[in-house]
Amino acid sequence: MVVTVVGLGKIGLPLATHFARSVDEVLGADVDPETVESVNAGRAPFPGEADLDERLRQAVGAGVLSATTDTAAAVGASDVVVVVVPLFVDDAARPDFAWMDAATDDIARGLRPGTLVIYETTLPVGTTRTRWKPRLEAGSNLAEGTDFFVVFSPERVLTGRVFADLRRYPKLVGGLTPRGAARAVEFYERVIEFDDRPDLARPNGVWDLGSAEAAEMAKLAETTYRDVNIGLANQFARFAAANGIDVHAVIEACNSQPYSHIHSPGIAVGGHCIPVYPRLYLWNDPDATVVRAAREANAAMPEYTVGLATAALGGDLSGRRVAVLGASYRGGVKETAFSGVFATVDALRAQGAHVAVHDPLYSHDELRTLGWEPYDLGSPVDVVVVQADHHEYTALGEDDFPGVRAVVDGRGTVDPARFPTAQYLRVGQAVAR
Repeated sequence: MVVTVVGLGKIGLPLATHFARSVDEVLGADVDPETVESVNAGRAPFPGEADLDERLRQAVGAGVLSATTDTAAAVGASDVVVVVVPLFVDDAARPDFAWMDAATDDIARGLRPGTLVIYETTLPVGTTRTRWKPRLEAGSNLAEGTDFFVVFSPERVLTGRVFADLRRYPKLVGGLTPRGAARAVEFYERVIEFDDRPDLARPNGVWDLGSAEAAEMAKLAETTYRDVNIGLANQFARFAAANGIDVHAVIEACNSQPYSHIHSPGIAVGGHCIPVYPRLYLWNDPDATVVRAAREANAAMPEYTVGLATAALGGDLSGRRVAVLGASYRGGVKETAFSGVFATVDALRAQGAHVAVHDPLYSHDELRTLGWEPYDLGSPVDVVVVQADHHEYTALGEDDFPGVRAVVDGRGTVDPARFPTAQYLRVGQAVAR
């Protein structure tokens, strides 16, 4: 079996190295020549993915995995094609299919009879059937369901722990035809060994949901649920803080009952998934008022959090020195996709504050390229705003921020005891010290 993975990003490349353990050959296709060069040299083009470096070296060294910029040629040599190309969406919930359209056209040019094409990129419901099927047919002069097969199977992994998540979660598939779905089930059962999950109602493994639309919706639903849950937690947090209640104690109490699963409030919801996929859902279902309200509530949290800092300094941040800790959207991941840092810095600058950004994963030059002044620990500062829950921040204290008067912890990351004289405020916690 020969498999092509189209898109060698933070999900696609780990998938390619994982497949290389179970098939005869894996071809990685990417439009970026530098990425292709790095992969062919056995070097991961990005940091932070557990075990990827070693797995990539082994696969390339064994001659099982290679990369190319010629997607059509790779597809022409393959039995299975797995597509993990990014799909972008704007604030108005309009998806931009440009990259995926281009990749699909390349796939169509190389498509040959018998090939199974699996889209893993999260999509609006109906996209596999109404966009990719006719595009592949038009570009290949082949008929889906007869000459080739198309299936949707959403990636359900988190960057940084892709290999563990592949084993942990059921692999969902939905075909345009029963034959295509059966081929996808057979493929994933070959390449993934699943953890035992006694907590599941059915055995962990490959789950055929019966249609591409059901599989598309499953990914949107599970991610939109998280955004809605966080939006509810954030509204609880704002109400609790205004009424002298510690919402974190409330949430802990609620979640001691098995039917309550309230998430944690915080400064922002970032990343490629949680803030994006609800917008894809809204594109299909614009009347989903609950989803829209949650997205708006979460988008407002950076400005609300900056408001806590403003109140702590007497209602005026003009001229104040503020250090924002964390450019990444979450701890331990070098990625700024939809990170709360952008809105946080904008809100601080709008109030006249002098803002600098710190992140242990980014160099000063990288932070400057992103448009921020870098902050060095030990430099005088009036306010600290914690935006990302990097582990390194748990050990910081007042000595690292000379002159600090207020710490606004958007993630519950720093230890309040390490700031004995500064005001410590946490999102959803009413008492400021």
